[in-house]
Amino acid sequence: MQQASELLSSVFGFTEFRPGQAEIVEAVTAGRNTLAIMPTGGGKSLCFQLPALCRSGVTVVISPLIALMRDQVRALSEAGVAAGALTSGNTEEETNAVFDALHAGELKLLYMAPERLASSGAQQLLSRAPISLIAVDEAHCVSQWGHDFRPDYLRIGELRRALDVPLAAFTATADAETRAEIVTRLFDGHAPETFLRGFDRPNIHLAFEPKNSPRRQILDFAAARKGQSGIVYCGTRAKTETLAQALREAGHPACHYHGGMEPDPRREVEARFQRDDGLIVVATVAFGMGVDKPDIRWVAHADLPKSIEAYYQEIGRAGRDGAPAETLTLFGPEDIRLRRSQIDEGLAPPERKMADHARLNALLGLAEAQVCRRQTLLSYFGEDSEPCGHCDLCDRPPELFDGTEAVRKGLSAILRTGEYFGTGHLIDILLGNATDKVRARGHEGLPTFGVGKEFDKRQWQAIFRQMMGHDLVRPDPERHGALRMTHAARAILRGEESITLRRDAIRAAKSARPVAKALVSEEDAPLLSALKARRRAFAEEAGLPAYMVFNDRTLIEMAETRPGTLDALAHVGGVGAKKLDKYGAAFLEVITGAATPEQHPARRALAGREAASLFDQLQEIQLQLCRGPEGRDKYLSCTHSTLRHVAERRPQSLDAMAQLPGMGPQKAERFGEAFLDVLREA
Repeated sequence: MQQASELLSSVFGFTEFRPGQAEIVEAVTAGRNTLAIMPTGGGKSLCFQLPALCRSGVTVVISPLIALMRDQVRALSEAGVAAGALTSGNTEEETNAVFDALHAGELKLLYMAPERLASSGAQQLLSRAPISLIAVDEAHCVSQWGHDFRPDYLRIGELRRALDVPLAAFTATADAETRAEIVTRLFDGHAPETFLRGFDRPNIHLAFEPKNSPRRQILDFAAARKGQSGIVYCGTRAKTETLAQALREAGHPACHYHGGMEPDPRREVEARFQRDDGLIVVATVAFGMGVDKPDIRWVAHADLPKSIEAYYQEIGRAGRDGAPAETLTLFGPEDIRLRRSQIDEGLAPPERKMADHARLNALLGLAEAQVCRRQTLLSYFGEDSEPCGHCDLCDRPPELFDGTEAVRKGLSAILRTGEYFGTGHLIDILLGNATDKVRARGHEGLPTFGVGKEFDKRQWQAIFRQMMGHDLVRPDPERHGALRMTHAARAILRGEESITLRRDAIRAAKSARPVAKALVSEEDAPLLSALKARRRAFAEEAGLPAYMVFNDRTLIEMAETRPGTLDALAHVGGVGAKKLDKYGAAFLEVITGAATPEQHPARRALAGREAASLFDQLQEIQLQLCRGPEGRDKYLSCTHSTLRHVAERRPQSLDAMAQLPGMGPQKAERFGEAFLDVLREA
């Protein structure tokens, strides 16, 4: 280790290792297969860069992060280390320079993206070079349980066997399942020497807040830290652009970053973030993994991350220099619904979905934590700790209460409405609001109608959010976000178990600032989104503006009224006969989740009109009388077109009936009186 210590000082400028680094460097330098799980900012890169200098030959570093590879190669070159990278972002001159240095035996570290391993030429290149070690960064990507699964990582084990060299794998977050798969994929099931270092980053302050005018919350958070470099993570590309603009308008230097941008603008943002002090980057998770910037002072999540591992890796980009850093994560029921639906609607096998739900549950448990947040977080990674005194819950201990009765009322409303509605409708029932939707379904007669008046609407929203956080209820994607009870809720509903909720979160909800009115209620938003997606598909196929299919007002009415038949859909404003015929069945399928029964064009043309009901009754009578009153006469029937004429024209006598197209005296004699009875009653 003497050589390593000398190089640590002479090349990297450190007088001593960080906790845990020395043992890992020793194992990797000695050529032992190694798996190291270290927190983001814990100094992983040194644990393969330093051994590469101690060993003869070339160390190949497999990393999915082009920006990080560029940063590390540049930093190593500045330190006098011969390093190069082969990535899709290289110019032809850069690639040729790397090849030349490799052939000349001048390189010590060769960085490669995993996609390169798919090329037979790359494997031949490596087989001819003096490779002595493979290092794998972000090794969790090899696992189907990992949150950034990359199929190209599966070729790394094959490369190790082909080159017959030791392998060192590094990752910031890997639970037991992921570690087991890393061992299987990379080490052929033979356990490497494993180092599981502490996950605590005590310099990072942890905080969560329920969403309440989230843009204003982010702007206020940034304003209190003006002049400091920060990252705001968003769930969508569009939000990165609008939020970056809002920050600029508030006087902050800010720019956006997402995977849909062209390479040059992306590189410019990366360069600016490295170069400029105090720049805020508003980004999707595509940003940050590859930016080795030590003085990021804060990280905010405008939307809930997808797992506790993703959360910890993303906030870990703050304070890599060890100085104080702060985080804020906003969350709301719409985030929970989105994350649940992403899991449920994915193509993963059932066991993967169960694992992903468990990871999301862990994150929701952290969001709704009632004790020290760091204790909750570290316990997920298998570490025990004392209250940290450095998180929002230690700063202001939450006020708790026995929420069993409130939760049972909420669960009862869900159960008595068939687990078919979202929070908006359920809250109307609990508050005793006899809305049109409540009356249309007879829910004002339920025993739970009006039993929850001790809380207002915002407070009930906070209670339902906490119920989701405790995984008592889950949004059902097949029912457009309607809440379904989980197994854990049954014991509470039966009175066998109790539950504690946060009163401070409910009280804060009551005094929340008013927010802009959404297009539709929270429970109808998933359906409106699905209807817009269907509209967009039709519009793109036909080359039309979306509003020419249906305008927003029409889709909003569909989402709010949820028509279940073509007849009901025809009553929605903006749905004319031609559009009903062309688009009706497809939009109805989105609303009901089932294929629309095929209808004869003559019947479909009557949809939504009073004549439609008459047509159905006439058709039923025809079936009853097709072989006469006694069922022994010659078979006789009317066409759909004839029935439509009867329903529309409503003849008042047998003679008038017989004059209709397709009817005639014989059919008028068989069906006439029965048809006239229906028409008179109508």
